[in-house]
Amino acid sequence: MAEPAQQLEVACSSCGATILIEPLLRTARCPYCDSPSVVDRPATTDRPRPQFAIGFTVDRARTAESIRSWLRGRWLAPSGLRRAAAERVQGIYLPAYLYSAAVEIEYSAKIGEAYERPQVDLSSKRLRRVREIEYRDLAGRHASYVSDTVVTASRGLPNAELEAIEPFDLAALVEYTPALLSGWIAEEPSLTREDCLQLAREEVRRRAVGTIEGFLPGDTHQSTSCHTSLRDESADLILLPVWVVALRYHPRRPLVRFVVNGQTGKAWGATPLSWPKLALIAAAIAGLAGLLVLVGRLL
Repeated sequence: MAEPAQQLEVACSSCGATILIEPLLRTARCPYCDSPSVVDRPATTDRPRPQFAIGFTVDRARTAESIRSWLRGRWLAPSGLRRAAAERVQGIYLPAYLYSAAVEIEYSAKIGEAYERPQVDLSSKRLRRVREIEYRDLAGRHASYVSDTVVTASRGLPNAELEAIEPFDLAALVEYTPALLSGWIAEEPSLTREDCLQLAREEVRRRAVGTIEGFLPGDTHQSTSCHTSLRDESADLILLPVWVVALRYHPRRPLVRFVVNGQTGKAWGATPLSWPKLALIAAAIAGLAGLLVLVGRLL
């Protein structure tokens, strides 16, 4: 079993005090003068130096409004969640890999062509037109290049949660400098580079079917199958701005975590369902069903 990474001692550039930086962080604040410190650890295969970063453009106030707006569309969430107090609000530079590769997709599908044929309605003796679909097999090869796939490098924020607040405007990427992180929490990768490559490959392959279905001819299609090959892969470590907000809506309920894109304000959270609201809906459905049965008997 590998030994846990040791904390790193760093001298505060402002007051000279020695502070400890946790193994999975790039930044810390001095407990004596509150000055931020950024450290560049020696690069390793799984923890390379970040190449690029996107700066924060969304502040705390807009983050809170994004969460309130997101909750307004979740009417089955507990009512107290909309009035919940934020116990923790942190802006974090999240480590992620920007993946690019040449993609070749061998595909097959059944292409449907719609047509109409005349048919006599035996009951009315009238001629009507019936829509039918004729299918034929289609197979081919499609080549492209992807350069906009982003996957998490953090165990703390699963890739599904990062996807939920995408996209990021990658045109805003700037070359990484330690000064960009000053005053912010910045995390080191906790997933290996190979783990992240696997995540990126899975995402590219998952999107392959949609890519093919986007240009298939015909009026409809079915049974689309894709075999995807990847080559000339590259993956650069980048830092993405993410707000992480923990809300407590009930003293005996666990915290609910929200993540907000620190560039666009897009929010997401795994909100619990309100059982009283679900019970009311079930009761209303049962009442309506009973009313329909009663009306049916009266008729």
